[in-house]
Amino acid sequence: MSKGVLAVVSGFSGAGKGTVMKRLMESHDNYALSVSVTTREPREGEADGREYFFRTNEEVEEMIRRDQLLEHAKYVDHYYGTPRKYVEDMLAEGKDVILEIEIQGALQIKDKLPEAVLVFITPPSMEELKKRLIGRGSEEPEVIASRLSRASEEAEGIEKYDYILVNDRIDDCAETLHRIISSEHLRTQRNIEFINRIQEESHIFKKGE
Repeated sequence: MSKGVLAVVSGFSGAGKGTVMKRLMESHDNYALSVSVTTREPREGEADGREYFFRTNEEVEEMIRRDQLLEHAKYVDHYYGTPRKYVEDMLAEGKDVILEIEIQGALQIKDKLPEAVLVFITPPSMEELKKRLIGRGSEEPEVIASRLSRASEEAEGIEKYDYILVNDRIDDCAETLHRIISSEHLRTQRNIEFINRIQEESHIFKKGE
């Protein structure tokens, strides 16, 4: 059984990355969503190990000391992070793991797992992003302005990603993401054992032997 691929997905708020990943999960059965650890209290309907792994501050700080998180950050006095063991277990089972995270966390993961594939999802234009945020109809103008300002900052780091995906149509974007991850399985660096076996087997055909 071949090891799975870790795909780290980022994108502007309003780019539709959550919808793209949902469509990907609905269309293909070999994907697992990474579950983050957090120190905030569970909300109604949330279950430990499903939405998040709910832990205390002390437990998460111990995980950080033991390098058991691939990345972590603190927002509004609560820790959030990606448990290394959960991700590595899923990959070892041959599952392709999808992790949605911001740029800073994505780059932390790339440092620890260079084989991770970083994908940035964006709308066709910033004007389209603004249109989508307004179209939600669920946020005040100042919140939308804040999200657009944040997008301007995030745009500066896009070139650090391996792939950029333009989310013009959800189905097309999800299928392109699937093709990217599928092709990653064929990288020579991920198939060293197979390559070594083929090279070993080929020795019997060497001229003069």
